[in-house]
Amino acid sequence: MSQLTHINAAGEAHMVDVSAKNDTVREARAEALVVMNPETLQMIIDGSHHKGDVFATARIAGIQAAKRTWELIPLCHPLLLSKVEVMLSAEVEHHRVRIESLCRLSGKTGVEMEALTAVSVAALTIYDMCKAVQKDISIEHCRLLSKSGGKSGDFRAVEDD
Repeated sequence: MSQLTHINAAGEAHMVDVSAKNDTVREARAEALVVMNPETLQMIIDGSHHKGDVFATARIAGIQAAKRTWELIPLCHPLLLSKVEVMLSAEVEHHRVRIESLCRLSGKTGVEMEALTAVSVAALTIYDMCKAVQKDISIEHCRLLSKSGGKSGDFRAVEDD
C-alpha cells in the first residue's frame, strides 16, 4: 500500500508539490444518492416544490462547488477545470435521486476531490431545498466512480445495482 501523500517527512500535513509533474488530461466521475419519500420525489419531478426547480439549483450548486473545492478541502490545489458536469436523475422505483458528476482538466493533479465535492454539494442542496417537507432524507453512497490520467493510473469502481 502506498503512503499518504499529504504527510511530509516530519509527519506533518502539507500540500503536495506537483510542480515537477507533467500536465496530462485527467478526468474523474463520482456519484451520490439522495433517498427520500415517494411524495417528496414526486414534488421534485412535478416541479410543484415551492422553492423552485430543485434539479437546476442542485446542478448549479454542484458545478460551483467543484470550481471551489480548493477553498473547501484543506490541502487541495486550486485547479482550472476545463469541464464540469452534474447530472441528476430521478429513480422513482428506488425513491431517490442519482447525482453523477464529471470533472476534467489538463494539469498536474487529479480531479477526484472536485468530482466528489460536486455530488456532495448537489446532494446537500437537494436536502436543503426539501427539508421543510421531509427531514429524514438521506445522502448515501457518495463515491468515486472512476478516474483517469496521472501517475497513479486509472481507477474504475465495481458496479452495484
